[in-house]
Amino acid sequence: MTMKQHVLALFAALAVLTGVTVAPQVAAASPHRAAALAAAKPCTTTWEVTGRKVAVRRPAWNDGPVATTTSPVHHYLHRGDRVTSCTVAVARTESGPAYRKCGKTGSLWRVVPGGQVPQTCLKRVR
Repeated sequence: MTMKQHVLALFAALAVLTGVTVAPQVAAASPHRAAALAAAKPCTTTWEVTGRKVAVRRPAWNDGPVATTTSPVHHYLHRGDRVTSCTVAVARTESGPAYRKCGKTGSLWRVVPGGQVPQTCLKRVR
């Protein structure tokens, strides 16, 4: 993971934990690009929950910026619920996938309002 990716992941985790919406691209961009990025459209990518009952987890203070399967649960999503997410957090491990949820293995966590959800439990709608 490059330094820039690490910083962007930290910004995303900080935004989730504090409830503040921060555009990490604006914070990491040069001053010339900041104005163009600030005028960008807000996130409109919608995901539908395919799992029966999926936990939205917040990374614990000692977990780092990406949630784990043992991170505290913030709330649950149920099949058919729709959430908006344009940010993904990657859980890197040395020995294979980071989790097995909704019948699949994976290492990508979608940042949604309230925390992070395994991407294998979501289906992109638009």
